[in-house]
Amino acid sequence: MMEKKYYELDAKHRGKVGKGSSRELRRKNLIPAVIYGDKKPPTSISLSTREIVKRLNNGGFMTTILTVNIEGNKVLVLPKSYQLNPVTDSIIHVDFLRISENSKVSVQVPIHFINEDKSPGIKQSGILNIVCHEIELRCPTNNIPNFITVDLSSLKISDNIHISDIELPNDVSPVSQDNFTIATIVAPTSEELEEPTVGV
Repeated sequence: MMEKKYYELDAKHRGKVGKGSSRELRRKNLIPAVIYGDKKPPTSISLSTREIVKRLNNGGFMTTILTVNIEGNKVLVLPKSYQLNPVTDSIIHVDFLRISENSKVSVQVPIHFINEDKSPGIKQSGILNIVCHEIELRCPTNNIPNFITVDLSSLKISDNIHISDIELPNDVSPVSQDNFTIATIVAPTSEELEEPTVGV
């Protein structure tokens, strides 16, 4: 029996699929969604728009495992993607990956940069050039980080941070085998160093 340690969303089976059915659901403040993976057929469901928006606003939605309760059938899932209306920015669809508790998954994890004000390079007018805002990591389902912290306190101008410089949690590894760059401190241009001219 599945332990109650993940937050839960109630859902209903969708009998119909397609644009017309999806529009009808949205008029009822429901979001169409699909659960796929784990070598099982996709399951089309509908969820409360209010609950999904609340979870998105709370942060960490894409890195948090949850239980979807489909009319009494509980399925362990991880959000994989969501679509927004290009005009209103409202959420219109969610894809979930069906998982098991002892598996590993690939997750896009956001990067949090800290101690920017302590960086010697930035104090010397250097500019933080962020190459990656998130990293794709391979994680156990019970150890998915909400974010990865990058400390800038020791960085000087021309210093780089690579993925190999980042301390990752146990059993967590980057999907890419390359030692890619996370961020750099670049020297300011001559224009940026010039004092503004005061009009006479």
